[in-house]
Amino acid sequence: MSYNILVTGGAGYLGSIMVPDLLQSGHKITVLDSFMYKQASLNHVCHHPNFSVVKGDIRIERVMASLIKKADIVIPLAALVGAPMCSQDPVGATTVNHDAIILMLKLLSKQQMVLMPTTNSAYGTGDKNNFCTEESALNPISIYAKEKVAIEKELMQRENAISFRLATVFGMSPRMRIDLLVNDFTYRAVYDRFVVLFESSFKRNYVHVRDVSRVFQHGIANFDKMKGQIYNVGLSEANVSKRELCEHIQKQVPDFVFLDAPVGKDPDQRNYIVSNAKIEATGFKPMYSLDAGISDLVKGYTMIKNTRYGNV
Repeated sequence: MSYNILVTGGAGYLGSIMVPDLLQSGHKITVLDSFMYKQASLNHVCHHPNFSVVKGDIRIERVMASLIKKADIVIPLAALVGAPMCSQDPVGATTVNHDAIILMLKLLSKQQMVLMPTTNSAYGTGDKNNFCTEESALNPISIYAKEKVAIEKELMQRENAISFRLATVFGMSPRMRIDLLVNDFTYRAVYDRFVVLFESSFKRNYVHVRDVSRVFQHGIANFDKMKGQIYNVGLSEANVSKRELCEHIQKQVPDFVFLDAPVGKDPDQRNYIVSNAKIEATGFKPMYSLDAGISDLVKGYTMIKNTRYGNV
């Protein structure tokens, strides 16, 4: 079945993978994005008759109201993402990640569907065994995680909503993010050949950016069965520590060296093992392994390097 889908932040890291996939599935897609990074990540879909794009801000009611009116489904990807960015701009984080979503929920009718990315960083350090299911107590540490927890509570007041608590995302995308942990460590392995680890035993879960796109399509296709629920989304075989992640990277970049710092503390104190059994029970299974994603990143970094202020 074909839907009219509004994707906010659709030119970002997730959206620039997801939007082409949704178009290929036959949906009509409208992207609202501020293009704050001057990205051109959707150039390759401009030819598509079912694609339209609006440059604008999700915090402006008249902009959102006119676009929501035409949508069957809303996928709100627009956000200031990650603990460091939100700490740097806490006012922007609150207005974009919280206030704008509250506005969107107010503008939606009961019939309209919402599929929203939230975060499993809300688990903080998990229970005494660091094991987390969707029923586990939440212990958000960063501003980003706290805002996502607050929004998820509001979202779950709606019957026609799904929350995907995403693991740490990795993989190549037309709007690349090198700051994400797997992407960052692989970049350092390729160009620096070393990384210094803080709290290297801390574990978290990971998921490929293309599997994130796939789980949203899965949610659309199975919406009636899945609505009103929260789902962890990650690779069940990739609940790994930072040190174990480096060992995976070292298999593909053999001269990569990683060292434990004797002092220091990770500002984002995430340490947990996540169960993805609930989403897997709906028939969804990730396709892209951690090793496959690292391989893609090594190839990708052959083409891109942060050299804005350098001569080589």
